[in-house]
Parts: sequence; C-alpha cells; structure tokens
Amino acid sequence: PDSRMLLGARRLAARCSHRRSRRELSTSSTPLKVMVSNTTNPFFNLATEEWLFRNGDISGHTLFLWRNEPTVVIGRCQNPWKECNVQAMEEKGVHLARRSSGGGAVYQDLGNTNFTFLSSTDNFDKMRNSAIIMEALRKWGLTASTSGRNDIVVGPPDQPLKISGAAYKLAPPRALHHGTLLIDVDMTALSALLNPNKLKLQSKGVASVGARVTNLKKIKSDITHETLSDAVIDAFCAHYGSARIEPEILDPSLLQREEKLRKTRDEWMDVKWRFGETPQFSHHLESRFESPSPWGTIDVHIDSKKGVILQAEVFSDSLYPLLIQALAASLHGVSYDKSGMDEAMAKILNDSSLAAEVPDLPLYVPALAAWLKASL
Repeated sequence: PDSRMLLGARRLAARCSHRRSRRELSTSSTPLKVMVSNTTNPFFNLATEEWLFRNGDISGHTLFLWRNEPTVVIGRCQNPWKECNVQAMEEKGVHLARRSSGGGAVYQDLGNTNFTFLSSTDNFDKMRNSAIIMEALRKWGLTASTSGRNDIVVGPPDQPLKISGAAYKLAPPRALHHGTLLIDVDMTALSALLNPNKLKLQSKGVASVGARVTNLKKIKSDITHETLSDAVIDAFCAHYGSARIEPEILDPSLLQREEKLRKTRDEWMDVKWRFGETPQFSHHLESRFESPSPWGTIDVHIDSKKGVILQAEVFSDSLYPLLIQALAASLHGVSYDKSGMDEAMAKILNDSSLAAEVPDLPLYVPALAAWLKASL
C-alpha cells in the first residue's frame, strides 16, 4: 500500500485507540464495527465494499471509510460512453469503475472521502445515516441538510451547495448505503470527465454540474480526509451510544486470505463489467421522471423486427437497479405497440421480488407505461 496512506491509517487508528482509553466502555447494545482502507486502489476498495455487503456481519452496524485515486465510478445500470469522456480518462490515466448499486456517475480522487454504512434491511435507515454525516460536519460549525434523493448540501436554502451524494442497495436481509464527501476534489477534472445528462440539468434548472457542487476545504480550510474520517467515526459511535471504536485497517493483503474478495476484485476489474456491451439499436427513447419524487432518467434502446422487440437495453441513474433490469427484461419479446407496453408493465407489477426494493412501484409503473406508449 501507499506509504502515505498507511501512515494516515495508522495515525487514525492511534487517535481512535487513545480516545477509547479515555472513555468508559460502550453502553450500546448494538454491535458496531469501523473499518478503514489504507489503499487508494479503486478496484480493491469497491470490491471490499461489495465483499462486506455480501458476507459481512449484519447483526449490527458497520462503517467503512475509504478513498480512491482518480476514478470515475458509474452506477450499475449506466452507459459509460454516455456518462463520461472515456478517451480523456484514458489519456489522463483515470480509472473507470462500475459499482453494483444504482445512482449516477461520480468523479473521485484523493480529495474525496467515501463512506459506507452496512446493516440488515430491518435496521436500515438512510436518513439516520445521513444524520451521522451531518453531525460529523458540526465539528467545523457547518450546518448541513439533505436535498433531492440522497444529497447533502451546505449553505443558504436559496443557494445550496452539494458536498455529498449517495446511493443505496437493498438485497434482503442486507442493506448498503454509500456516498462521497467532497473535501478537495479536482473540480476541473470533474467537469472535464463527466457528461451531465441534459434532461437532468433541465429538471434541476442549472447550467452545469460544477455550478452546484463545492469542496469543503473552500468553506473550512482545515478539513482533511483524516480529520473528517475521525469526525465521522465519532458521530457514528456517539449515535449508537458507544465509546470510540478502534477501526480495523484493511489492506490488499486481504486478497491473499479471502478468496471471495479476490474473485470480486477480479470481477470489478473485468472490462465486460466496467464497460458492458452496448450494441446498435434501431429505436432510442429517453425521459426524466420527477413524480411522485425525482427517481431517475430512463434511457431505453430497442431493436425490433416485424413489430416485435428482439432486444432492449435500459440505462439509468435510478437508485433502483432491479427495476431497470426488470424493465429491459419485460420488453423482450413483446409487440412494439401499446398492447406490448401494457404487457411489459404487467410483468413488472407481477414481479414480487421488486416490491422490497421499490416501495413506490405502483406509482412508477403507470408513469413508465404512459411515457412508453406516448413515445411509440
């Protein structure tokens, strides 16, 4: 691992150990774990997060903190060729990674801190997790609030600035909520490498991605990855009534001991997983859905022959990747007309596995049906 990262992780652990010795033993009845990565390799970190999600202890709550060298991370159902400038990334040596949760594309570098909350679905509460992050920011006198689907913003209500974005994934009985904290991200690289969706920009009434995000260092110059990680751990433990917990330091040596982690890392690095296979299609439909609350841009590519849909590919920044996958599957083989769209939507509504992930499914499907039929 990078020597600076290892030193930073050790200092963080030392501060945690020192504070723990000064406090009384935990009074929390909920098992808590804190983990910190000491490498900036995005494929190790993302694979570790997924490995923890699939195999970690969910009897309590786990906090995982990490950061990546320059990387664009796209959502589970996104098209990399549309979301980012792949050629510029290759020229600059910026990684492309795909996560398993939904949501949009993000640019990350060493000026960005990533947080991950892991729990059971029964104990999952994204607002509680966001409250922990906002409480950590109070260490610097910052008053933050939630905005939109999963953003955290600072500043006056009429001019809020985004400093954190998040996504989540539910696979009962497991739940994951992860996000970013912008400390000192290279905003020039962010603007150059990401391609903001025009429909999303129109819906938000803004001219560019860069116009609505800011770095925490611009507001409080003494914020660093180490001090913010320290504050998040404090807030996490305090929220659950626990004494300060010494974090477990994770490094690439885990790959030698954990076969499942190694396999996941290899999957995450695979070109087919990262870039996908995007064939040429004969029909292209795209829309942004804002009701009953903003839930995503849907980008549908359809290949049909003699009035029957032979293949459909759906890209989206929706937080519900299972819904997006179900939409693509439901369109396969139906007639490319209004009755076919009704048939496809009926398949989705009858899919009981979607109910747990998409609480508002009965509201979303009619909106999808109306849009698809109007687009024929």
